[in-house]
Amino acid sequence: MKKKEFLLKENTVYKFYYFITKGLVRSFYVDNKGNEKITLFALDNWWVTNMESFVKTTPSTQYIQAIENTTVLYLSKEELDQLYIEVPKLERLFRIITENMLIANLRKTDVFLQMKSSDRYFNFVENLPNFVQRVPQYMIASYLEITPEYLSELRRKTK
Repeated sequence: MKKKEFLLKENTVYKFYYFITKGLVRSFYVDNKGNEKITLFALDNWWVTNMESFVKTTPSTQYIQAIENTTVLYLSKEELDQLYIEVPKLERLFRIITENMLIANLRKTDVFLQMKSSDRYFNFVENLPNFVQRVPQYMIASYLEITPEYLSELRRKTK
């Protein structure tokens, strides 16, 4: 898929579980003021889905969009359920993947509740230095829930 192409748009049912073999995507929603709020990034060798939409077959409240040219593999819910029956160990694998996704989400929430915005940025850069080079700064600001101007100020302080 090409840069800026969507895997998922708001109000559509998410029918696939994607594995990113190469590339980078973001998941986001648009708030009531029209601002994009990035909730996660997924890159090479990561799984991405809108779990609620995928499992419950309900319309998504999120978008998933490629940030750069991205190659994905995907499974439908029906294919995944059939694989669980045919290869029971896969169900365990996907449970572990789902648990890791949940842990990452909880960790992000904990970090956001416990850290000042400047500390969130420095923690992000320290833990994902190569990632920061691949993502536009305004997207990082959205993910960290800070303004692009404040992010620029923080970046100037580190130079």
